[in-house]
Amino acid sequence: MKIKNRRLGLVALVSTAAFALTACGGATSGSTESSAPAAASASASSSTSAEAGPQEVTDMAGDTVTVQMPAESIVATDNRIFRTLDDWGVELAAGPLPLMDKEIVSYPTTEGVIDLGSHREPNMEGFVEAQPDLVLNGQRFSDLKGDIAGLIPEDAALVDTNVTEGKPLDEELRRLTTLLGDVFGQQAEAETLISDFDASIERAKEAYPAEETVVGLIASGGDLSYAAPSTGRAIGPVFDMLDLKPALDREGSTNHQGDDISVEAIAEANPDWLIVMDRDAATAGRNGEEFTPAAELIEGSEALKDVTAVKEGNIVYMPENFYVVEDIQNYTTFLTDLADAFEGK
Repeated sequence: MKIKNRRLGLVALVSTAAFALTACGGATSGSTESSAPAAASASASSSTSAEAGPQEVTDMAGDTVTVQMPAESIVATDNRIFRTLDDWGVELAAGPLPLMDKEIVSYPTTEGVIDLGSHREPNMEGFVEAQPDLVLNGQRFSDLKGDIAGLIPEDAALVDTNVTEGKPLDEELRRLTTLLGDVFGQQAEAETLISDFDASIERAKEAYPAEETVVGLIASGGDLSYAAPSTGRAIGPVFDMLDLKPALDREGSTNHQGDDISVEAIAEANPDWLIVMDRDAATAGRNGEEFTPAAELIEGSEALKDVTAVKEGNIVYMPENFYVVEDIQNYTTFLTDLADAFEGK
């Protein structure tokens, strides 16, 4: 398995200090960086790796997969795992580079990484060219699992990393992180990521004013859409994690752009809090295209000016890259931001 030795300067000191800081405060709202303890701990793990030889892991689909270590050619397709692999120093032979945020992972700018394109226009020949020993497949590429299996060597390990729809997302993120730790021999580092995540949940839960209501919104295409509790993209699961009280009780889908809603309906619901994901910031903004930021759509809306959340500034925006980086680190950052906002009231 190819693991880069990098980012090791002052690791022990940084890891200890960063862990202490987490207990005192969170990241700046809207930050695109992972929490400090997770990043520092991950850096330290570059000096370790899985033991050589075959090992069995149970993937996210519940299948037992034999992974031969060291793996000389590794392919990954799941947006939820790129940052973790990169922080752990795992080199990729191929990946969907257009779906990666080059601000937080090195793969898009690393010479020699085969570009698998996007899930809408995948470069399936890249799987053949990479000749992988190990493929970690999930999220946007999950529907291509069968096609991928037919393109890679027969003895290659195909590990399903896709979270299971309908199961609690917090449990799935823990399970995914544990799986990655088992595959790459980074169990201690995986536990640190999970511990930071759990701490952010508990802190936000304790700080949440239980009687105050919440609405989740997604900004996409210059419009605001509704993210339903439980099922809504990215935001929905947060309602279940924190037992948030919805201001609107209506069904919704898992659509990546959210469900139609009028600003008048939001105003009538009069939520105490708004949780917002700016999809355009992660897509158009990342590509240098013009877009209307979510904050402008909400805070500049005449129809929403008297909504409690807007009047009192109770609007918490997910990190700008969240739509393309729905990993455990970004949830930790967001939940920390949310706890900060709750505690500030």
